[in-house]
Amino acid sequence: MTDFATRRRMMVDTQVRPSDVTKFPIIEAMLTVPREAFVPDALRDVAYADAMIDLGEGRAMLEPRTLAKMLDAAAIGRDEMVLDVGSGLGYSAAVAARMGELVVAVEEVPDLADEAQTLLMDHGADNAVLHQGALAEGAAEHGPYDVILIQGGVEQVPDALAAQLKEGGRIVAVFMEGALGTVRIGRKSATGLSWRQVFNATAPVLPGFSRERAFSL
Repeated sequence: MTDFATRRRMMVDTQVRPSDVTKFPIIEAMLTVPREAFVPDALRDVAYADAMIDLGEGRAMLEPRTLAKMLDAAAIGRDEMVLDVGSGLGYSAAVAARMGELVVAVEEVPDLADEAQTLLMDHGADNAVLHQGALAEGAAEHGPYDVILIQGGVEQVPDALAAQLKEGGRIVAVFMEGALGTVRIGRKSATGLSWRQVFNATAPVLPGFSRERAFSL
């Protein structure tokens, strides 16, 4: 029988800590949440691999290293509200729920959303709420948010989503330019969002986050 607890610790010790992620809330959350429960059954044995996991529908779960470094950049406080966009089967929301006060997980694929809701309840994420709807629209009715995490690639962040961030809040996303990507953190002030590059990463661009292509003859 597979010892997932040992694999979970190895993930933290060989992928997360060596990436300079050492904050206790992140380490504790990633040691506690059973990643194998939040992937398709056929992929449970590769749940702790240093790779993205295909969730179907053109969607993927980010590598443990990438998620950990995004959480490190976001610096979620115990009293903060988090919007987790593109949560897939709910793993990122379950991890964030152990760090913040409330997490709203947004998923637009019905099958993923339904299963995520069940998994979050089954694994004790009582402070995580599943919102099914278009990813690019977020969940304004539950906001505004202190932190927005986008679990996939973006070419641009829609204004409707940025508007759901509190002044002083942070938004973290993987910005893709062709095959290359960088994770950036944006901080909101009275004058808008200011972005800073944090580290390199790649992810499939999420629906609704592509840049409009200019038409030319």
